[in-house]
Amino acid sequence: MTDGSPTRILLVDDHDLFREGLRELLSIEDDLDVFAGANNGAAAVTLASAQRPDMVILDVNIPGDNAATTVRHILEVSPDTRVVILSLFDDPAVVRELLAAGAHAYLLKSVTREDLVSTLRSVAGDSGRMMLSISRRSFEQISRSNLRVLSDREVEIVALVAKALSNSQIARRLTITEGTVKRHLRNIFAKLGAVSRIDAVNKAIAANELSSRSD
Repeated sequence: MTDGSPTRILLVDDHDLFREGLRELLSIEDDLDVFAGANNGAAAVTLASAQRPDMVILDVNIPGDNAATTVRHILEVSPDTRVVILSLFDDPAVVRELLAAGAHAYLLKSVTREDLVSTLRSVAGDSGRMMLSISRRSFEQISRSNLRVLSDREVEIVALVAKALSNSQIARRLTITEGTVKRHLRNIFAKLGAVSRIDAVNKAIAANELSSRSD
């Protein structure tokens, strides 16, 4: 997404009219290309596997698996894809679940066109940046809540980083690709605000992520 070519976007929403409207809205931006659409989670995963989009814009309420599961499956088949949630739901628990699954941004459908485009460009340009456009009430509840920041898989990876394992060693231990390990580490850094592997481990311990959920 840094070679000057447009960001290739897969749009996932079960409302055909909304998909077409958003595709038309984004079509005037030279650096954003909505090249395909899907109306359910399974179709989204299949397209992501075949086309490896730069970005997926995903609605929460789609047929099939819940959105968090769909996000995880998309990132399993296309680790470098960046997922942006565009939803009607202003629910802090839903926001945290989607971010923990690996989403890079969570926006409400009430967002302005300018803010949407700005967010898409920010996420496309920086894989470690997490973008939120939710109500102040939801943000405050997320900030105060005891909901876990890291997914179980991310906790596994931080625990192995703490043992000084390299990315390739972690990949072999967990039977996943090295690219998937790198994608998880980018998400971990973003969620914890970490700047290095050691910093991520220290912040995970400080947040009680490792001590309560790893051996």
